[in-house]
Amino acid sequence: MTPPYDDVRVADLAGARHIQLHRPGSLNAWTPAMGRELLEAVTDAAGDPAVRAILISGAGRSFCAGADVKNARETTADGTPDLSGRLREIYNPVILAVRTAPKPVVGMVHGAVAGLGASLALACDLLVAASDAYFLLAFARIGVMPDGGALTFLAERVGLTRAAELAMLAEKLPADRALDWGLLTAVHPPDEAFDRAVALTERLAAGPTVALASIKRTLGAAAQRGLADALSEEADAQQVHGATHDYAEGRAAFAEKRTARFLGR
Repeated sequence: MTPPYDDVRVADLAGARHIQLHRPGSLNAWTPAMGRELLEAVTDAAGDPAVRAILISGAGRSFCAGADVKNARETTADGTPDLSGRLREIYNPVILAVRTAPKPVVGMVHGAVAGLGASLALACDLLVAASDAYFLLAFARIGVMPDGGALTFLAERVGLTRAAELAMLAEKLPADRALDWGLLTAVHPPDEAFDRAVALTERLAAGPTVALASIKRTLGAAAQRGLADALSEEADAQQVHGATHDYAEGRAAFAEKRTARFLGR
């Protein structure tokens, strides 16, 4: 039996486990509490021999809008915003748990797939999208870099040029274009996408689990060896960003719904 959660819903499928982000009023934006519950749910599913595949989705209008900007940030001893603590303690371990789970993980995305939500989606082995889904890495708009392994996953899947385009220009990537780029397994109409994702997950759950785990491990061997280091480097870089003028300006501009005036420092 899986424990009850506040911000995550868990249900069993045929040989599989469905984990749903469940903060629909906030577009499933990450908070530390949701991150901890998600980590526990993924870890539990990964270690349960009765679970042979995992499906991750989001409730409501979107998969995930990224980190919850309304959630107050901690500060360091010198008063600088602490942009690395939650990454190291909660969010990065979730990404690593998805990548190291010895069974296939399917992501089903719709609406906004932004920020850490995009990182979580890209950590999945196979990714099914509703046609209304779009990816957005808007980190640069507030003076920071993408985290959660997004750059590592993107460079691996679509190459450096397209990864730089998404990260530096911070523009939306719609589902049909993401499919063309190779980020997605399939795109379906919104009223069909979830059922298609369930069918795919249950198909994987009925497969040769040990062999599928070996395929996953071998395909991700090079990336996984470097992923933990990349996540650590991201956390270090985010902490540097937290002390810049541009981060403070980006946050203020976001809150005030205006264009940021970056100074490059």
